[in-house]
Amino acid sequence: MSGTMLTVMLVLFAASIPVAVAIGIAAVVGIVNYTNFPLIVAAQQLFVGLDRFPLAAIPFFILAGNLMDVGGISRRLVEFAKSIVGGIQGGLPATCIVTCMIFAAISGSSVATTFAIGAIMIPALIKAGYPVAFAAALQATAAELGVIIPPSIPMILYGVSTQTSIPELFIAGFGPGILIGAALIATVLIWCRINGWGKRDGEGRLPFWVATRQAGWALFMPVVVLGGIYGGITTPTEASVVAVVYAIIIGMFMHRELGWRDLYPIFKKSVISSAVIMLIIAAATLFSWLLNRQGVPDLAAEWLVQTFDSAGWYMLGVNLFLFVVGMFVETSASIIVLAPILSEAAERLGIDAVHFGTIMVVNLAMGMITPPFGVNLFAAAQVAGTSIDRMMRYLPTFILVIFGCLMVISYVPWITLALPTLVFR
Repeated sequence: MSGTMLTVMLVLFAASIPVAVAIGIAAVVGIVNYTNFPLIVAAQQLFVGLDRFPLAAIPFFILAGNLMDVGGISRRLVEFAKSIVGGIQGGLPATCIVTCMIFAAISGSSVATTFAIGAIMIPALIKAGYPVAFAAALQATAAELGVIIPPSIPMILYGVSTQTSIPELFIAGFGPGILIGAALIATVLIWCRINGWGKRDGEGRLPFWVATRQAGWALFMPVVVLGGIYGGITTPTEASVVAVVYAIIIGMFMHRELGWRDLYPIFKKSVISSAVIMLIIAAATLFSWLLNRQGVPDLAAEWLVQTFDSAGWYMLGVNLFLFVVGMFVETSASIIVLAPILSEAAERLGIDAVHFGTIMVVNLAMGMITPPFGVNLFAAAQVAGTSIDRMMRYLPTFILVIFGCLMVISYVPWITLALPTLVFR
């Protein structure tokens, strides 16, 4: 049964069938042909997959990101980041990365980060003389930090799927996020030096204190959201609602760039994005339930432990496997289907659950910038008005940088575990 389901799912992926539909059809094929269950069980498991309180954070974080885009928060964050790093050659690409790091601490979504920051940074980079394809590739890559630096929607999914502490996963993402951000900044600065780009990036840069004053309310948002979580005041789900309320108040009454008429299109856009993710979660839950009934997680975990007889070799094997999976399967679906299987084997080898969860999220985040199904690539290409084919000239370098950081994160656990150990253990 498992082989048939996987084959059907992969064939449907190859036929460009939507991810949620492909997973759902594969599960229904398994029920009809290999079990005696009535089809009503499919509907029941779809509901069970969504009947989890932490998942409520996903639509609210998506809504908060869209509100920040329209409410002027994104633009002020760009000006703040530019005041810090924009005065050097290559400062504008560095500004893009720093802004995405800050925005990631608010939105939790890489796609939201791509659209919100890309709508400002990509035109600015093109105007400054950077190649269009480079600007789009950079924005797509930097936006993946949106799912590594907390709050992170994929980390919520991993925590729900494996019963791992979501607050610990959140705080564990800071180290890897900062490492990847710093590596990307160093890469673009060297790149700009070699190609002679960005010699006039400092023009129009606001003084630091002016930019800080203008972005004050925006910069206080991560403090409100993350401070509430780590201070024990709110759960991650409640913090997502706080982020929405804060974004509305700041956009409407402080910046006065968000009007009542803007709310309907923002809510509509957020509902559509949330529905897509929720459908994937529901379908993947049904798929995972069938695999669990067949004992696939236990068998896979046992095979992995026997094949990779040490934690170090297991890390390498899993990273290579997830890199390939991320190229073809959407991140949310990958986590829900694979996390219970891979985390069980990791636990048997003595790998910390929080460390392994962070590695899995970082690895699958690369899938957002790898063809053929990298969602960030499609979003950035749409904003820049270019094609993914042209972006491929620059993407391999960014992917290699992130993969190098992933190897460091995998084999130097304290990068991930230092903060969780300090705060929670």
